[in-house]
Amino acid sequence: MPLKMVDATLSTFNTVFEKFKSEAPNNKSNLILFLADIEPSTNLSWCPDCVRAEPVIYKKLESSPDDVALLRAYVGDRPTWRNAHHPWRMDTKFNLKGVPTLILWENGEVKGRLEDHEAHIERKIDDLIAIK
Repeated sequence: MPLKMVDATLSTFNTVFEKFKSEAPNNKSNLILFLADIEPSTNLSWCPDCVRAEPVIYKKLESSPDDVALLRAYVGDRPTWRNAHHPWRMDTKFNLKGVPTLILWENGEVKGRLEDHEAHIERKIDDLIAIK
């Protein structure tokens, strides 16, 4: 089954997230990946953990036999993310502390998460997707 991927930034997140939530019942798994922006000069994320985790996450989700939706939420450049008052750091729904963070979103709430130091571990990604 296909991986359905949508992207959002701080400015577009609320609109994209509403659509993501409305389509969630159609999918076996609904995940949100909070990650760092791409540096135009390198075409890579400024976050080394994101560079390491992204290909592993995409590979695992693309190989799933089930319908999986992934909302990629870009936190901004390094200074934006480092701001202690970043909206997603302050949001009690997501409670972000680092990137990448992979969240399983089911029935209107966070059901599981992988933080920056573990988001690249295949077994943990499998375990997260298996939560119901």
